[in-house]
Amino acid sequence: MTNTILVVEDELSIATLLQYNLKQAGYEVMIANDGEEGLQKAIEHRPNLILLDLMLPKRDGMEVCKELRIQKIDTPIIMLTAKDDEFDKVLGLELGADDYMTKPFSPREVIARVKAVLRRSKVVESAQTNDEKEKLSDSEKTYHIGPLSVYPERFEASLDNKELEFTPKEFELLVYLLENKNRVLTRDQLLSAVWHYDFAGDTRIVDVHISHLRDQIEENSRKPKYIKTIRGLGYKFEEPRGS
Repeated sequence: MTNTILVVEDELSIATLLQYNLKQAGYEVMIANDGEEGLQKAIEHRPNLILLDLMLPKRDGMEVCKELRIQKIDTPIIMLTAKDDEFDKVLGLELGADDYMTKPFSPREVIARVKAVLRRSKVVESAQTNDEKEKLSDSEKTYHIGPLSVYPERFEASLDNKELEFTPKEFELLVYLLENKNRVLTRDQLLSAVWHYDFAGDTRIVDVHISHLRDQIEENSRKPKYIKTIRGLGYKFEEPRGS
């Protein structure tokens, strides 16, 4: 089945360029020229992925992204921005965007990012669909570390028996860290394994998601017991002493 990409971009030249290259890569493409139209099309048509410009008339990209996540629409979003502002990038990720690209960008890079995000999205969807078909079995792989319990096949996690809520990417990152407990993982390794990038990406994406995980599972996110920063290298998931 052909994937459909919604491009929400008010600059005609950029929208046309993206539409042409995405179609050449085999995708169906819808175009919206302002945030209001983009939000409506995202809700009505449920595309497989959204390329969402930050600066839009009527509703900006941040508002559109936030509203989609409020409505529990988990369509992957790649934010497009002309700003080279770290705050905007981080805020976009915190509101639920899956990735971001700063203009100007090459069509080849856009296609690579789209493929990477769709690939990751299908992995998560497949896991969730399989879980709906099968009841929890005794052989299901689970992780119990102190008060933290994680059930990868059910896409569930709890801390002190209280359910935790993660985005698909945050959960996938947590599971990967658990699968590699006590191993130092570089940011590039995490980008490759969790985001499925086969090219150099912005490692700030990893840092933001690690921060989100710590907010959920650490008693004190500034003094983490589980997810340790290994200065100059990356991160490591450890089991706290006495757990």
